[in-house]
Amino acid sequence: MMRGRSLFRFLLAKTAQIGAILFALVLLTFLMVKMIPGDAASRIAGPDADAAYLTQLRSELGLDQPFAVQLWNYVAGVARGDFGVSLATRQPVIELIRDRLPYTAALAGLALAFVVVVGFTFGLAVAIATRDDRLPWLDHGFTIVTGTLGAIPELLAGIFLGYVFAVSLGWLPISGAAGPSSVILPALAIGLRPALNLARVVRVEARRTLRADFIRTARSKRLPAWRIYLRHLAPNVVTAALTIAGLVFPFLIGGAVIVENIFAWPGLGTAIVRAVVTADYPVVQAIVVLLGLLVLATNMIVDVLLAIADPRSTVRT
Repeated sequence: MMRGRSLFRFLLAKTAQIGAILFALVLLTFLMVKMIPGDAASRIAGPDADAAYLTQLRSELGLDQPFAVQLWNYVAGVARGDFGVSLATRQPVIELIRDRLPYTAALAGLALAFVVVVGFTFGLAVAIATRDDRLPWLDHGFTIVTGTLGAIPELLAGIFLGYVFAVSLGWLPISGAAGPSSVILPALAIGLRPALNLARVVRVEARRTLRADFIRTARSKRLPAWRIYLRHLAPNVVTAALTIAGLVFPFLIGGAVIVENIFAWPGLGTAIVRAVVTADYPVVQAIVVLLGLLVLATNMIVDVLLAIADPRSTVRT
C-alpha cells in the first residue's frame, strides 16, 4: 500500500498534470475557433446585417478587443464556468450543459460498469475453466467470439441491437429517454466492444497468474479453490482490469457521441453534433473542454486506485 505522504505527493503531481493538460485543451479550442473564417458576430447577425449592427455586436461580444484580452477573458470565463451563449439559441451554454450532462454521465457510467463487471467476470471465469490446458474448445471459442464481436464498431453495434431488441422483439425503446429502460441499448452498444477486449486481457493476466509460484504454493497447502481464486488470483488481476478500464473510458466517451445520435439520447453527444452542424462554436468549445475534463478526472481516479493497490504501477514524481 502507498503511504500517506507518498500518496499526497502523487495526488499533487497528478493534479498539476491535469491542470496543465486542461489549460492546453482550453487554449487549443480557443485557437481553433479563431482560425475559422468569420466570427461569432457575423454568424449571429446573418449575411444581410449592416456594418453598424455588426460593429455594435462585436463590441458586445468583446470581439473588438486585442487577441490577448480575448484569450484572457475566455480562459477566465471557463475557470468560472462561463462558456458564453449559444450562437443558435442565445441560451447560456452552461445551462445547456447542465440539462444534458446527467444523461451522458448516466450513459457513460452504466457502460463503464458493464465493461468492468462483464469483462472482468467473463475473462476470469474462462481463465479458471481453461486452466492447465483444460477445455481447449472453450479457449478457442472464447478467442473467436471476443475477437469477432470485439471488432464491431459502436455504430454497427447500435444499429444491430436496436433492430433486434427494439424493432423486432419490442423489448426495449428504440429512442429517446422515456424511462430507465431507454439507457440499456445505448449502454450496451457503447460497452460491448471494450467489455470483450477487457475480457481478453483479464484472461491472459489470469492464466499467467495461475502459473505463478504463489498459486502453486497455495494449492500445495490444499487451500479451497474458491479461496485461492478470491484471495490470490482476483487481486492480482484487478490491477490489469483497472488499467484497461482507465484506457477505455475515452473510447466510451467517443462512442457515446455516436450512439447518442443513433438512439436520439438527449446528452452531450447529440448536442455537440448539432452544434457542429449549425456552427455553434461556443457549445462545441464547452463540450470538448468538459468531456476532456471527465476523461482526465476518470484517469486520475484510476491512477489513484492503482497507486493504492499496487505502488509499483506508479512512476516516481
